[in-house]
Amino acid sequence: MSDKPRVLFVCVHNAGRSQMAAGLLGHLSGGAVEVRSAGSAPADSINPVAVEAMREIGVDITTGAPAVLTDDAVRASDVVITMGCGDACPYFPGKRYLDWDLDDPAGQGLEAVRPIRDEIRRRVEDLLTELGVRPAR
Repeated sequence: MSDKPRVLFVCVHNAGRSQMAAGLLGHLSGGAVEVRSAGSAPADSINPVAVEAMREIGVDITTGAPAVLTDDAVRASDVVITMGCGDACPYFPGKRYLDWDLDDPAGQGLEAVRPIRDEIRRRVEDLLTELGVRPAR
């Protein structure tokens, strides 16, 4: 792993879970982690309910945009965290892979997305600990 850990979050549409995770990791790491996100079949825009759920906790994910998953993005990452992208996620030896089984916020209301957001936050905080990065609160 490089001096600055590089983490890639991947889900199918790159519009909800992976965007929330990337936003939280960027926010909580204070820039100490290089963060990317991508999707195996990216949507046109970020889920507005995910945007609102993140806004509630002071994290702005409106600057992100769904991006297509590439082999280069995986190669450039130390840790690849998948969230339901299935067999579309490429595998490269030497990378650390984690699979976070999380509900999909697509089509859900804010009440249903909040617990997903909170679980992502818990996992991101655990990841920071594993990476040896102190959260910037």
